[in-house]
Amino acid sequence: MRIAMIGTGYVGLVSGACFSDFGHDVVCVDKDAGKIARLNNGEIPIFEPGLDDLVARNTREKRLTFTTSLPDAMKGADAVFIAVGTPTRRGEGHADLSYVYAAVEELAAEISGYTVIVNKSTVPVGTGDEVEAIIRRVRPDVDFSVVSNPEFLREGAAIDDFKRPDRIVIGTDDERAMEVMREVYRPLYLNKTPMVFTSRRSSELIKYAANAFLAVKISFINEMADLCEAVDANVQDVAWGIGLDKRIGSKFLHAGPGYGGSCFPKDTLALVKTAEQYNSPVAIVESIVAFNAKRKHAMSGRIIAACGGVSGKTIAILGLTFKPDTDDMRDSPSLDIIPALQDAGANIVAYDPQGEEEAKKLLNNVTYFQDTYSCIEGADAAVIVTEWNQFRALDLKRVCELLATPNLIDLRNIYSPQIAQDAGLKYTGIGIKN
Repeated sequence: MRIAMIGTGYVGLVSGACFSDFGHDVVCVDKDAGKIARLNNGEIPIFEPGLDDLVARNTREKRLTFTTSLPDAMKGADAVFIAVGTPTRRGEGHADLSYVYAAVEELAAEISGYTVIVNKSTVPVGTGDEVEAIIRRVRPDVDFSVVSNPEFLREGAAIDDFKRPDRIVIGTDDERAMEVMREVYRPLYLNKTPMVFTSRRSSELIKYAANAFLAVKISFINEMADLCEAVDANVQDVAWGIGLDKRIGSKFLHAGPGYGGSCFPKDTLALVKTAEQYNSPVAIVESIVAFNAKRKHAMSGRIIAACGGVSGKTIAILGLTFKPDTDDMRDSPSLDIIPALQDAGANIVAYDPQGEEEAKKLLNNVTYFQDTYSCIEGADAAVIVTEWNQFRALDLKRVCELLATPNLIDLRNIYSPQIAQDAGLKYTGIGIKN
């Protein structure tokens, strides 16, 4: 099949590359001429493990191409995927759909023959109805269907998630569109991947509900971590004990500094706003949005307390991105922690395996290093903010020797207090006895 992918951001680029690896002819289109030029030169604008090889192989075999021309991309397309950004509108919480609607206005003029328009972007309930209305207004003569097909890609594991998904959700009542989507996902369909065919509005809500539920699990275990500290219990044991219950499961039960990234913060906010719009409050989601914001702000206080104050001290931050195996800084806890420490008088040094370039755009007065040990040398504390693999097997005795003051503050509970203390470190974790 021929597929046009509008948008070469995280979702568009990963999806386009994976579809081409399925054997489809995929053309990715973007208005950013610089990005398209880089892609045509073999440069990948984002960090995602394995993506560079996937793109290189499929461009070499001419199944994947990049262009700034929407008419060229849509020529002969059986399915057109919209994968543009839907950021939170500043100060409102609502999803900004301007990029989606602008793309729809343009693509409507290029539809020729029956075409399936697929919304891959994360959008509020009812967006598909508006997309259909726009196309009918611009081109009342064309034959098309609008489908919702949300993505469930984890940054750092996106290719595996795309090729071995838990499920594929497709929102449409149109039998022709269903057949096109089955063909688009044919390799997965043949492998018996569950395909959830539902209404467009249900599909749109599934995406938000899934992310909100995971955000609830994260916030729940973080609240339990606070309670564990108060009652002298161990949150890791609590998480293990409840996670073995198959009704609960162990995933997303890891205490830490709060969730961030491109999805959970904006999707929980958008779900709250949608619920308000339809006068059907989602109190649980509202509470975790407030709790998560409070938690990220509170992490700096923990660090300050563990150091006995930070004024005039050097604090080494290990990990800047919101999670490992990505360069994404969006809503990362480090963006709350570092400015608060600076306001308290700390000098910040930092190391992140992939996040430095993005961090430089968002943080001021930070000195960056290219490895862990150089970063912590002479610092008054080392703070693990992101659980990169590079930080999981540190020589803790060396860490102790390099630090001016042997404070290890582990916001991800990578190490046990006893192991850290045996190395001579003063250890501070989350939800455990320190």
